Order: sequence, then C-alpha cells, then structure tokens
Amino acid sequence: MRFADKVSIVTGAGQGIGEAYAKALAAEGARVVVADLNGEQARRVAKEIEATGGTALAVTVDVADPDSALAMADFAVAAFGGIDHLVNNAAIYGGMQIESLMKVDLDYYRKFMSVNMDGALHCTRAVHRSMRERGGGSIVNQSSTAAWMAGGFYSIAKAAINSLTVNLAAELGWMNIRVNAIAPGPTDTAATRSVVPEEFVEPMVQGLALKRLGTPQDHVGALLFLLSDAAAWTTGQILAVDGGHIVRL
Repeated sequence: MRFADKVSIVTGAGQGIGEAYAKALAAEGARVVVADLNGEQARRVAKEIEATGGTALAVTVDVADPDSALAMADFAVAAFGGIDHLVNNAAIYGGMQIESLMKVDLDYYRKFMSVNMDGALHCTRAVHRSMRERGGGSIVNQSSTAAWMAGGFYSIAKAAINSLTVNLAAELGWMNIRVNAIAPGPTDTAATRSVVPEEFVEPMVQGLALKRLGTPQDHVGALLFLLSDAAAWTTGQILAVDGGHIVRL
C-alpha cells in the first residue's frame, strides 16, 4: 500500500498496458482516475478495480485536445482533492496505419502526432499545478524501444517523448515534480497483435535476449518504482523494459 492517499491518473487505461498500470496502482492503495478515449472501456476497468476493493473513477479524455486534458485534471481534483501521479500512456497504436513517411496522409500524420507526441504535454500542463500545490508529484511517459529504431512516424513520436521527458524533468524539477519514461519492447497485447503480422513475431522474439514477448505485467514493476519514493532522486530517465531488445544480440 505504498500509494495510500495518492491520486493517480492513467491515460489510455482502458486496455493493454495502461489497464495493467491502473489496476496495479489501485492495488497499492492509490485512488485511480482511469482515463481513456473509449469511455466504455474506462468504465469497465474502473468497475473491475472497485470490485477488488480498490478506488477508481472513469473519465473520457482526448489527450490531443488541451481542453479535454484540463477537464480530466479538474475531474480528478474535484473527485479526489488533487493529483500526485500522471501516467501518459495514451497513444494511437492498435490499428494504426502502416505507411512510409513519403506516403503517409498528412492529415493522419498530424492527428497521430497530436495524440502520440503532443498528448503527453497537454496532460502534463493540465496536472502540474495541482502537483505543485501538493508539494510535488511524479509523471511517467510511455515511450518505446521504437524510439531508437527506424520505424517511421511511430518511432519519431516516441523519440519525441524521450526528449519531452528530459525537457519536462528539467523544467518541473524545481516544483519537486519528477518526470521519467518507460520504453517497452515487443509486448503481447491486442494492439500489438493488430499491428505486427503473425509471421513476424517469432523472428522478433529470437532477436531478444530473453526469448519471449513481454506482457503488460512486465512493465508494472518499473512504473511502481518510478512513481514511488524509492525513485525520489530519479528524473529525466528513460527505462527500457524490453527483454534485451535494444541490446541487439
């Protein structure tokens, strides 16, 4: 119960890794705002948390819209009195278009970046005042090992998240707000299965030091560490949780 009396917002918490994050935080005593563009999925996760004795409320949010991000923050403050943690997990990934930089429709590109790159900034701007009023806070952004690879506009967005993490850590440190990121490697989620062709999975696994896909639960320990007081002097870091993906054996 290391997060008793803490308030945590997790965006993109309606499924996959974000759902695992929200449930793990609730299990550690946090009051969790389950935020997702899919309100039905967010409500499902919140109800499942409540059913196991945790405390959670669902809110629909479009992280690409600064006003929606502000409404999410206001909802958390009104419901729970303030904000201590923000997990910027929301992204367009499952079902995303696979297209080259030379051919991708520019309207889609701009929408993609507004969610996957700008969304973390919008949400951070929305919550940082409440964190400052409570004496500080902790933010974890969701990056990817794709940030270090040539993976088109998805890689560009995740590389931007890494840079945003470092810049926000520098800018918010005087408020006692820490900002770090987790960079998952290939993880077995419905979103990944919708993007990666089945015949590519086994060669990808063989390229890992640990010969299996990750699971959402594999990322939970890193999140809980980075949000906790155990990481009180850790900020501006990108922690790869990837089975040795970036080792490239």
